[in-house]
Amino acid sequence: MPKAAIFDVDGTLVDSVDFHAGAWQEALERFGHHVTFEECRSQIGKGGDQLVPVFLSEAEQRDHGKEMEEWRSQLFKSKYLSLVRPFSAVPELLQRVRDAGLKVAIASSAKASELEVYLEIARARDLIDVATSSEDAEQSKPAPDIFQVALKKLSMAGPETVAIGDTPYDAAAAGKAGISTIGLLCGGFTEAELRKGGCVAVYPGPAALLACFRASPLASNETTS
Repeated sequence: MPKAAIFDVDGTLVDSVDFHAGAWQEALERFGHHVTFEECRSQIGKGGDQLVPVFLSEAEQRDHGKEMEEWRSQLFKSKYLSLVRPFSAVPELLQRVRDAGLKVAIASSAKASELEVYLEIARARDLIDVATSSEDAEQSKPAPDIFQVALKKLSMAGPETVAIGDTPYDAAAAGKAGISTIGLLCGGFTEAELRKGGCVAVYPGPAALLACFRASPLASNETTS
């Protein structure tokens, strides 16, 4: 029976995946790496520490990896962050989770400053018990660090929680921490990709998960009427 729900944010609570992909593509192009939008998009869900090595050699990372990441971060904040919108029914879903007796946690690969903005956009700030960002962990998803930090803050073990995310990287990271994952399609990955990554259930988005809450892995501690 779950005691907490641990939510990803990008592509799960807010519609930001295409904007991140665009920012990464522009940054890579600026520093001489010709990468398609689709190639960048397939890596969103990872933090920069996991994404950059996909496209840059070790020598290139040493030469300009940090500078490129900083340029991308500033570009995202100045050009894209104001365009991010929440998915439907996010606060209602989080409140439903709380009404079921579960704690609500955030485990995001976003930077702490971006995460604060996202929680405001999603009207979720007052519904969160615990939040972790990329700055709380040594490695970002698909490494389990962010989920392990969330578990420590919750004082819970992995099997006592359920993760909700939109990428196979969420499921992989959560699985390494002993957490089952619900997948959402709103981030752009297919159901087959999410299930291959380890998701135990898949829904179109937050509103669909809310509508199907009583039959979802989040409600196993509720009694049906």
